Amino acid sequence: MHKKILLLGSGELGKELVIALKRLGQTVIAVDSYEGAPAMQVADGFEVIDMLNGNELDAVIAKHNPDLVVPEIEAIRTERFYEYEKQNIQVIPSAKAANFTMNRKLIRDMASKELGIKTANYFYATTFEEFAKAVNEIGLPCVVKPLMSSSGKGQSVLKMVEDQQAVFDYAINNSRGDIKEVIIEEFISFHTEITLLTVTQKNGETLFCPPIGNRQERGDYQESWQPVAISEKDYVDACAMAKKVTTALTGAGLWGVEFFLTNNGVYFSELSPRPHDTGMVTLAGTQNLSEFELHARAILGLPIPEIKLERAGVSAVVLANKSAEQFTISGIEDVLKEMNTDVRIFGKPSIRPYRRMAVALVYDDVNADMDELRKRAKKAADKISIN
Repeated sequence: MHKKILLLGSGELGKELVIALKRLGQTVIAVDSYEGAPAMQVADGFEVIDMLNGNELDAVIAKHNPDLVVPEIEAIRTERFYEYEKQNIQVIPSAKAANFTMNRKLIRDMASKELGIKTANYFYATTFEEFAKAVNEIGLPCVVKPLMSSSGKGQSVLKMVEDQQAVFDYAINNSRGDIKEVIIEEFISFHTEITLLTVTQKNGETLFCPPIGNRQERGDYQESWQPVAISEKDYVDACAMAKKVTTALTGAGLWGVEFFLTNNGVYFSELSPRPHDTGMVTLAGTQNLSEFELHARAILGLPIPEIKLERAGVSAVVLANKSAEQFTISGIEDVLKEMNTDVRIFGKPSIRPYRRMAVALVYDDVNADMDELRKRAKKAADKISIN
């Protein structure tokens, strides 16, 4: 039971996945566009390449001849994955899933048009003229995102007609990869945004984690909590949608499936075919297995007897507020003086405004007051300074 795994993308999520895989005796080569990425610090080896360069990607595959290729980010030449599968290399969760989910157009059209899953109304645009026409059709406010991006880059809510050009330019200029197109979505009035971590197995039923609530700013998560208040009907509907879309995409692994909870039911938003940033709350021990341990087991084909909620927890991010190559992180001692509190420092080698550098974790028993727990997590995160 030993595999060589090539991890494409080596951020904080990849770092925790490497740790989970190493505990299961696997060999991991971490790949990213810069040296010293978090996952490289705990992997068996690393490579620095441009993952949007198909030739460089092919060369790394040929050099290491991995058993599994595990994508952790969006900006990868994913169409090469089909060729790797022909070489009997397992792509996680599958070449189809990686290609569809790296592009918002593919996954949204599949969910809405092919699978009949309820989503916000939407249009696409490659020019400002198309964009302005779509905005007129959708109405204000509306949500604008690049088709290919991550961590909320390029995403904004358009509220006034006079801001159209600025919002369109922001989305286009923050697109990742070589796809320069935006999606314009109907603004959904929701009371809660959730992530339903979903596990598809090689041999076994699709499993669901207790839903995770989250709060975002600039399209990027700021805090997440588990469990989250959700009606039985909404939970059942979300599970059905998650199972439908992950089954269509094929493959084994953990998926972060995002939904809006509204007074009119559940709306599908997006999904990632890998551990989700909001799922870092599971590092607080909220479940018997963290999202990273679940992903590791699923991709290796190892049994997952059950997923159960063990306690309530909250994660709150720590962001940088300037650009620098040299910096210090302080305040950890003050955070850890508090009971039921923990910190994860990601180990990124440089900082820039709004870059996620760490996460504070707090936890209590399953019946804890979640509002109070969220306040504690925010207070813990605020004690950590990056200078």
